[in-house]
Amino acid sequence: MTVLRIAAFSNGDAGGNPAGVLIGDTLPDAAEMQRIAAEVGFSETAFAMPLGDGWRVRYFSPESEVPFCGHATIALGAALALRHGDGIFELELNQANITVEGKRQGGALFAALQSPPTDSRSATSEELAAVLSLFGLTEAQLDPALPPAVIHGGADHFALTLKSREALAAMSYDLDEGRRLMNRHGWVTILLAFAETPAKFHTRNPFASGGVYEDPATGAATAAFAGYLRDIGWPHGGVIDVLQGEDMGMPSRLTAEISDEPGGSIRVSGTARVME
Repeated sequence: MTVLRIAAFSNGDAGGNPAGVLIGDTLPDAAEMQRIAAEVGFSETAFAMPLGDGWRVRYFSPESEVPFCGHATIALGAALALRHGDGIFELELNQANITVEGKRQGGALFAALQSPPTDSRSATSEELAAVLSLFGLTEAQLDPALPPAVIHGGADHFALTLKSREALAAMSYDLDEGRRLMNRHGWVTILLAFAETPAKFHTRNPFASGGVYEDPATGAATAAFAGYLRDIGWPHGGVIDVLQGEDMGMPSRLTAEISDEPGGSIRVSGTARVME
């Protein structure tokens, strides 16, 4: 079986978040999938096998299995479109059933996932203090219109919105300390954001829980964040654009469409490129 390498949420022919995709008649056992993911070395690798009319999918980072990964799902949608033609593909994950659409657009690839259900809650004072300490931030640097929260869209994340783009660009933290904090609370990533407009956000996503300092594009966290915006009544207008990876030199573009249904699925889409 050959592992495809596809950058999801790319910005034209550049940027995006690389993911491994392995499609086979059966899935390797968990230890072998973990070994392959570590060997590929990307933040996640998606493993898929046919199951009924759809596909059974599992996701592995270099250090652990994760319940849902947005950018690897986008990469999988692109890979399925290349193999089977344009379509909407049913996916059975460990904890949810979702779909991914994949299609060719001229010489480019486009994919859109429908996330698992979303929910959010306010961060506790203890959680907030720990996150601020990790990044060396103060409460005065936070955007009061977007309170700190624990957000969910297939996996748990912590969301922290900053007042300035400069503070976002200056993000730094200790990887081992971040890993301990995320694993202790069950957060897959911590999402740091800056609202340029009500419908345009810049984000960064430390992924220390998976042994990755930062992801250049994070579909799962974007879905969870979009659900949080709906929960707090943010004037999103039904769709947001998310710019991520710019501070890493890997510019990525994500679009999240937000319905009015409380807790409903979020459609997250973008382009993808096959890596050489």
